Amino acid sequence: MSFDQDCPGGPPPLGDRPLVLVAAVALVDADGRVLIAQRPEGRTMAGLWEFPGGKVDRGETPEQALVRELHEELGIETATSCLAPVAFASHGYEKFHLLMPVFACRKWVGIPQPRERQTLKWVRPAELVRYPMPPADLPLIGVLRDLL
Repeated sequence: MSFDQDCPGGPPPLGDRPLVLVAAVALVDADGRVLIAQRPEGRTMAGLWEFPGGKVDRGETPEQALVRELHEELGIETATSCLAPVAFASHGYEKFHLLMPVFACRKWVGIPQPRERQTLKWVRPAELVRYPMPPADLPLIGVLRDLL
């Protein structure tokens, strides 16, 4: 028996699709809840819930991208040293392949505010399964539930 028969599925070969590096963070408050954001109307996958973050720009590390994105999207400040890597997602979408390191963060300054028309919600890790998420985020639910 070959590995293909033992482990069916998995992402298709990259082919002509670009590899997109995106970083995400599970902001964890003092009560152990995680912040999720609902994608606003007019954006791809509108209505789905996701972890804050965004594309890693050229010359940035994933941690630096998250510090920038948290400021831009939520108006909060944190440091790269406050981001602990916890998981990653690798998912093949039709037009690109997403690689997403995921971090946990328990220390920041400010109160998260929606700056990009998104809806924010604090939820317990065990409740994440109740919120529809993009396919790349789905495998992270169990990991975060078990770790947090």
